[in-house]
Amino acid sequence: MTSGQARPITLVGDPVLHRSLRPVESFDADLAALVDDMFASMYEADGVGLAANQIGVDLRVFVYDCPDADDVNRKGAVCNPTVVLPEGPDRHLDDGEEGCLSVPGPHAPVARPDTAVCHGFDIEGNPITVEGTGLLARCLQHETDHLNGKLYIDRLSGRARKKVLREMEEMRAEASAAAEAEAASEAASEQSAGTL
Repeated sequence: MTSGQARPITLVGDPVLHRSLRPVESFDADLAALVDDMFASMYEADGVGLAANQIGVDLRVFVYDCPDADDVNRKGAVCNPTVVLPEGPDRHLDDGEEGCLSVPGPHAPVARPDTAVCHGFDIEGNPITVEGTGLLARCLQHETDHLNGKLYIDRLSGRARKKVLREMEEMRAEASAAAEAEAASEAASEQSAGTL
């Protein structure tokens, strides 16, 4: 799938997720290796998009592997992106559910334009334009938000944001308790297996 190494996903509250990132200036082997690691991390976490700060890196680059409105899968990396959204009569909002690997678990409705055009550069420094519809349009907007230090929960009302964060903490506590119970059960069965 990818030659990269999956890295841990940074979670809401980590300072690198809450500030605007540095532009990519060197389109070199280090950038290519980072992008490989980003794809590996995204696939490991079952995501469709991932920004560099989601693995703790302060650089304006994101990767995506995501279907568009026609269910055609699109894959790539964009450095130093800018997103252009439709205005006037061409602007149609999709208020679908959105989630985030850095806010694991819950989802919430977020109204975003259903089309987006993203301009930027590929990992070799060549100018590129990605036109997104459907989920891909949402992904392009979501990942560019990350590079500007904004999470999808920052687009929610205060009450909805608190609800998502509370659900995330509850789900993490449940997962932690389940992992501890499983570890205790394995330890008990190993101990009894050694008893004659």
